[in-house]
Amino acid sequence: MAEPKEQRSPKPPVAGDEAAMLLGYLERQRATFAWKVGGLDAAGLRATLGPSPMTLGGMLKHMARFEDGMSSVWLYGRPPSPPWDQVDWKAEHDWDWRTAAEDSPDELYALWRDAVARSRELFAAALAEEGLERPGIGVTNEHGEHPSLRFILLNLIEEYARHNGHADLIRESIDGLVGHDPPD
Repeated sequence: MAEPKEQRSPKPPVAGDEAAMLLGYLERQRATFAWKVGGLDAAGLRATLGPSPMTLGGMLKHMARFEDGMSSVWLYGRPPSPPWDQVDWKAEHDWDWRTAAEDSPDELYALWRDAVARSRELFAAALAEEGLERPGIGVTNEHGEHPSLRFILLNLIEEYARHNGHADLIRESIDGLVGHDPPD
């Protein structure tokens, strides 16, 4: 079973510029997520907690979708890539969560790891082009405004932070793994 390679404890810079701090915190959330979902077999990735159907496997697939959506669709206006382009999201809004149980651990880890790699490249290119003020061209809000790269990065950080809390609880129930940062 191949687990995510992000298992390290990155430290956001304490005195970096805004972009370095945002990316540093995003890397910290990614590393925490990789640690919480890493090293599990199919049963571990399908485990639920209490009445929730949420699984760590579903979380891996959901975060892969979110990485691709934020970096490619929102930022660059590209159409969704496979497998996201084959889903009727209005009819199956929880497809990523629901179908993860059909995927092997290797497939789920690779899907997330590859999405993170693409996302890193796209964010780096956007920062080099115009910095944090660069507008995303794929979506607008109700006022027709495009989100800035800053907004998109904060949205991704928030999504990881929310699901890292879920991952904490589920992972502890599986094998007792606790903590808020992956070990060095």
